[in-house]
Amino acid sequence: MQEVSKESSNLNSTAIVLLNTRMLRSYSSVKEMVKPDAKSPWGNHFAFLHVPIPKFTDSGLSDPLEFIKKAQQIIKSKRSSLGVYLTAKLLKAVDKFRGPEAAAKYVHGTLKNSSMAITNMIGPMEQVAVANHPVKGLYFMVTGNPQSLTVTVISYMGKLRIAIGVEDGFIDPQKLKSSMENADDMMLLQATTSATTTST
Repeated sequence: MQEVSKESSNLNSTAIVLLNTRMLRSYSSVKEMVKPDAKSPWGNHFAFLHVPIPKFTDSGLSDPLEFIKKAQQIIKSKRSSLGVYLTAKLLKAVDKFRGPEAAAKYVHGTLKNSSMAITNMIGPMEQVAVANHPVKGLYFMVTGNPQSLTVTVISYMGKLRIAIGVEDGFIDPQKLKSSMENADDMMLLQATTSATTTST
């Protein structure tokens, strides 16, 4: 953002981080989850956090690894807050008493008030097949959401895959790709430099 417009460094950006709340209930087999009185019923169980995106211009955050650590620290502290549990309960109550349309409207309204969405999913550790055709790799993307930027992360067979979706005509995809590659290179250089300094 700051490369395109210097004024953007004065703006506040918020990310919505979607969290799997099934872990609050426990994981069960599909056979157990589809039972009518299941303790952990089948279906999506999630909550979301509003996370302020740290500014790269903040003092001490010019180091890309420090920037990542700061973002991780913010998410970690919010993730263990009561807000995650209460958001999940609120969504469940809205769905139960007002119906799925009202719950979807509430979620959409919440998403609309954020700059970007981040979600992740733990994928299979072993290779899967579709109609007896082995799947070499996979990505997933949330579509139809009102954010300008969506980042999804999935692990599959021990490899991490990241997909990025941008609002058409709002974010230059080539510029974003170049910025992401530059950030990756900076983090790799910083991490290897730090590791070398620490080991000597």
